[in-house]
Amino acid sequence: MRQIWITKAGKPAVLQIKEAAHPIPGSGEVRINVETVGINFADILGRMGIYPDAPGIPYVPGYEIAGTVALVGQGVSGIKEGDKVFALTRFGGYSDVVCVPYKQVFQRLDWMSAQDGAALPINYLTAYIMLIVMGSLHPGDRVLIHNVGGGVGLAALDICKIIGAESYGTASPEKFEFLQSYGLNHAIDYRHYDYEKVIGDLTQGKGIQIILDPLGGKHWKKNFRLLTPTGRLIYFGFSSHVSGTKRSRLRALREIIMTPFYNPLTLMNANKGVSGVNINHLWEQGDLITEWMAEIVNWYDEVLFRPTIDRAYPFNKVADAHQYIQDRKNIGKVLLTP
Repeated sequence: MRQIWITKAGKPAVLQIKEAAHPIPGSGEVRINVETVGINFADILGRMGIYPDAPGIPYVPGYEIAGTVALVGQGVSGIKEGDKVFALTRFGGYSDVVCVPYKQVFQRLDWMSAQDGAALPINYLTAYIMLIVMGSLHPGDRVLIHNVGGGVGLAALDICKIIGAESYGTASPEKFEFLQSYGLNHAIDYRHYDYEKVIGDLTQGKGIQIILDPLGGKHWKKNFRLLTPTGRLIYFGFSSHVSGTKRSRLRALREIIMTPFYNPLTLMNANKGVSGVNINHLWEQGDLITEWMAEIVNWYDEVLFRPTIDRAYPFNKVADAHQYIQDRKNIGKVLLTP
């Protein structure tokens, strides 16, 4: 089989394809012939050597795949050879064959493509947990989605449309036409305008009920100020300390220094909530993930949404795929196809 390895920390060129023997599924595992692999920003951070949850370099990145079950290990129930599936992988997803614990594997609907399947797990679970589980999203809520044109951002926008929330999103101006046609209520040009002032004007100072923040650093203070009383600020990343193709310890340190710390008394008196989501720390919550994913698949079945696929790259173009995402060019999901 073929795997894509991060051989050392650095630019996209450090990604290399290597051959390996086919894995044998252990007890409770299934082997999947991979058709599509999802790329996430955490893969970019891992390649740059600044993702704290990544294993030691060298390693094979990748959190989500879709394909066909080839072998079933002992102790597996509800899955058989030949099933069309998608799955969460705890690294190792950049492969054309993977072994995965069966509780992280989900059946694809007959009309769900491998591309759609690989685009669901990380983005839609993250958005669902933030908005539905932790954000307690209600119809009419005002929701600010930073990086709304990315995979998680569009997944969150889909959920806002399903529930009936009013959406605000920061993005570069060249993405506005697509985002507005997709259903974004208020597009905000973060490159040329202060989004805090823009939102203050748009809401007449009333603020935002839910803010999804993958940026970190100084943005956390601004977003906290934008919350209306009883508002919820939910963190799911720290992308503001990534610039260019190289890691910058100075930039990261500067962003960390600007990160605020909240104490319970501050939150109580402000009547605001702060929380965070990291899928990589939920691997032991299989029953919850299954429950949440069932709701997402049900929405897909009812044609309430379809994931937006920007483009798919073959394995030998993985460096181009990483660069495309790192340059913030993508609108929606970027995939790899073995």
